[in-house]
Amino acid sequence: MQVPTLAEYSRKYDYLKFEREDGILQLTMHTGGSDLEWGFAPHQELGYAFADIASDPDNKVIIFTGSGDTFIHREDLGGGGVTAEVWASHVLPDAKRLLMNLLEIQAPMIAAVNGPATVHAELALLCDVVLAADHATFQDAPHYPSGLVPGDGVHVVWPMLLGLNRGRYFLMTGQELSAREAQELGVVNEVMPQARLLPRAWELARKIRQRPAVTTRLTREAMLMQVKRAMLEQLPYGLALEGLAACDYWPTEFAKEKL
Repeated sequence: MQVPTLAEYSRKYDYLKFEREDGILQLTMHTGGSDLEWGFAPHQELGYAFADIASDPDNKVIIFTGSGDTFIHREDLGGGGVTAEVWASHVLPDAKRLLMNLLEIQAPMIAAVNGPATVHAELALLCDVVLAADHATFQDAPHYPSGLVPGDGVHVVWPMLLGLNRGRYFLMTGQELSAREAQELGVVNEVMPQARLLPRAWELARKIRQRPAVTTRLTREAMLMQVKRAMLEQLPYGLALEGLAACDYWPTEFAKEKL
């Protein structure tokens, strides 16, 4: 079986920029070279990209970041509703692929949260090391505050990181955490000015790179077992509940917007 090379898969994706040096891959999300605007297209694309990254043995450490001043802060779902068939055939498998393929990357991952992460912040939080710019914020804006069940993996990640009661409060109130608050709660490891963020990520990546490659990959594997088990058990059910709410709420809500 032929293993994909960086030269091959880096040309496949519209919302990701790939830069690699000495086995350290910097993966930068963007829309047209600027801050990423989340939507169904990047939602689908990132899952496939994570599979390619995981399959490439030349990726030894991953730095995962965003463009501009935001990690993922803006979202455009196209201004339309969703049917049960669309949810079951596209949204649900894309969502499973997005998170499970990220977790299948054996190379250690460092998140460099370069600004507000109010949409799919869990993508950063599933990394092994989480660094944040001091102006970054963390929120789950697209789900309960927007009329949906928080079932897109956030129902697993946030209660796991914050504890059950704080996690439920965070998701059901739309709470927004500053970078410092997130650090105090154990969600973020280090907070710094944005200008220092990527240099610090590369510094840590080079330090990790010095350890034996097999030991490094298997260490991430060992520490992710609890998260993988929870995702396998809870992600499909959470996505099904979210889909039911979307089919009930979105058609009415988008119809109001057109009036």
